[in-house]
Amino acid sequence: MRALKKLLSFIFTVGIIVLLVILAKDNRPFIQRNIIDKAKGMYYVEQGDRAYREMKTNRAIRLYNKGVKLYPEHYTAWYNLGNLYVSYEDYYAALYAYSQAFKYNPKMIVARMNYGVVATQKLGNFDAALNQFNKIVKIQRKMISIPYIYNNRVSTKENKAIAYYNIGVTYRLKSLYENKDWIKQRRYLAKAIAAYKKSLKIEPKKYDTLYNLGLAYQIAGRYNDAGENYCKAIKVQPMSYEAHYNLAVLLRRLRHYQEAYDEIDKAATLVSALNENSAQQQYVAIVMNDIMRTMYGNEEYKRYLNTILDEEKSKSTRHMSKKEIKAKESKKDKEKGTVTSDGVNLVNGKVVVTKELDKAILDSFGKCPSMDLFEDDEELD
Repeated sequence: MRALKKLLSFIFTVGIIVLLVILAKDNRPFIQRNIIDKAKGMYYVEQGDRAYREMKTNRAIRLYNKGVKLYPEHYTAWYNLGNLYVSYEDYYAALYAYSQAFKYNPKMIVARMNYGVVATQKLGNFDAALNQFNKIVKIQRKMISIPYIYNNRVSTKENKAIAYYNIGVTYRLKSLYENKDWIKQRRYLAKAIAAYKKSLKIEPKKYDTLYNLGLAYQIAGRYNDAGENYCKAIKVQPMSYEAHYNLAVLLRRLRHYQEAYDEIDKAATLVSALNENSAQQQYVAIVMNDIMRTMYGNEEYKRYLNTILDEEKSKSTRHMSKKEIKAKESKKDKEKGTVTSDGVNLVNGKVVVTKELDKAILDSFGKCPSMDLFEDDEELD
C-alpha cells in the first residue's frame, strides 16, 4: 500500500513537471517578457538608482535605459531619466521620459509637473505644458489621513496650488508672444490672473504667487491691483528684492516719486547681497538714478523737501537754547556702548547688529506705506 502511494506520488510529480515544461514551451514569450525580462530590468534599475545617488550621471542614464528597455512599465526609472536629461539640458529627451512616466502611472503628478515646467520655460511649448497642468488639477485622489503616520491631504492641495501657479506663469509668458495682438495678450493675461487667484485661494500667503499676480496686473495696466499685490508679497517676504523693485517702478509710473525712491532704496539694499556687478544690481541702480533725477529735477518736490527739512529743524530746536543744541550734538559725538530706545546698540557711534535691530529692519522692510495710494488713486491709461 505504501509502495503504491509512493508510485502515485511519483507519477503525479512527473506529470506536473511535464505539464510545466509543455506550458513553458508554448508560453515562452510570455514568461520571457513578464518574468525574465522584468527581473533583469529591475536589476538594471536598481543599479541605476545606486549610480544616481552617487551622482554618477552618465552611468545612471545608461543603466536606466537598459532597465526600461526590458521593463518599460517602471515609471520611477522614467522619471529619474527625465531629471537626468534636464541636468544635461537635453529637454526633448526629458519630456519623452516624463511622458513615459505618467503614461504608466497617470496619477504621477510630479512627472506631469516637471514636464509642464520644462515645456514652458525651456522649450516655449505652452499648450503642451497647459495640458499637463490642467490634468493635475483634475486628478482625483482619495484623501487618506492617519494621525502621526500619513496624510496626503496637504500634499494634494499643495500640488493643485502649484499647478494653478504654473498655469498662471505659462499664460503670462504666452501673452508676451502676442505683443502685436493686444486682444489675445489681454485674454492670456486674464487667464493668468484667474489662475493665480485660484492658487491663492488654496495657499493665500505664497510670495511667488502674489508677486506674479502683481506683475500680471502691471502688464495688463491694472496698476492699483498690481500695487496691492506687491504690497501683500512684501508683507509675506520682506527681504526679497523683486517686489520692492517692481513696486518702485510702478510708483514711478504713477508719479509718486518719494514712495518710489523709498522702495528702490530697499531693493538696492537687498540686492547688494547678490554677486558683484550682477544684472539685478545694474537694473536697480538705473531705476534709482532715474527716480533721483526726476525727484531733484522736479520743482514741486524741491519745495516740498525744503519745507519738510525746515519743519524738522524747527521741531528739534524749538525749545532749546544754543547752548543746549551744542551740548546735544556733543553728546552724539561722544556716545559709546549705549542702547537707544529702539533697542539699537551704538558702539563708538556705529550701529551693532542685535536681535532687536534685526526685528526692526524686518518690520521696516515689511511695511508698505504706499498701500493707501492704490486704494484711492484712479487707474492711468
